[in-house]
Amino acid sequence: METALLLASVVLKLVGVAFIFGAALGLIRFRDPFQRMHAATKAGTVGAIFTVLGAMCSMQSLGPTLIGLFIIAFLLLTVPVAGHLLGRAAYMSGGSIDGLVGEDALDGVLVRQTLPLEERIAVGTPRPQAKSEKENPDGP
Repeated sequence: METALLLASVVLKLVGVAFIFGAALGLIRFRDPFQRMHAATKAGTVGAIFTVLGAMCSMQSLGPTLIGLFIIAFLLLTVPVAGHLLGRAAYMSGGSIDGLVGEDALDGVLVRQTLPLEERIAVGTPRPQAKSEKENPDGP
């Protein structure tokens, strides 16, 4: 039984490393920020979960198993939210959507910059002022 668990541990860790390698490769190879964000959040999370499962199998004890389950729950609860927020920020800041097929479903729903941040910095587009600065330009 112990040998089977150790073999399962090695297999789970190798699967996890393969997913993490795929996530890293996706970050390097994909064209736009949304595809890169998808690779990092989905494949990276699955890879981390398999790696933690492998560590749980190799430890063969209640303490590390409970900690591993808490880690997996934490990953499943936080990474999708972080990925969503990163995608929303990239969309609203005018990030490139080269991989988009069809029409933009968020057009008119979210305010989107016309140029990506890199191009706005390059052309020297002035930074928008906050409402309080517009109402009282002399300060408080």
